[in-house]
Amino acid sequence: MRPRSLDEFLTKNRVPYTTFRHAPPFTAMHAAAIAHVPGRSWAKTVVCYADGDVVLAVVPAHYKVDCDRLRELIGAGALRLASEREIAELYPDCEQGALPPFGGAYSRRVYVEECFVGDPEMVFSAGTHTDCIRMHYGDFADLASPVVGKFSAPRREIPES
Repeated sequence: MRPRSLDEFLTKNRVPYTTFRHAPPFTAMHAAAIAHVPGRSWAKTVVCYADGDVVLAVVPAHYKVDCDRLRELIGAGALRLASEREIAELYPDCEQGALPPFGGAYSRRVYVEECFVGDPEMVFSAGTHTDCIRMHYGDFADLASPVVGKFSAPRREIPES
């Protein structure tokens, strides 16, 4: 079941969106394939700590966050990915790996990969591995007020640190 906080956030802000269900995926790319959505349109939310503050990085399903680029964009001295345990504690109403890309629903700053800006819509997990939301990018931007930047690349282009 989708988190009530997400439904309340979207309803309160009167944003049009559609929901649909799919089989449980193994990865964000698998979720995009199951939902018949191009990987570049599937928004994967990555939780990070920038100088101790929680931030959300939103990237396409087949991309990986470049922590150095994101740290520079944020202007942080240090940046790291949150652990699965930390994410579970921060977002107890969401399934692991199915966090929606809205910082406002959880009072978090959102950074979105610039490649989403040119697409008319995006699709993302709605707090579960089987529920998704399809929304116009402009509506997402109005709700999330994200900082847009280039801080990720396809998984094969970023060396492991």
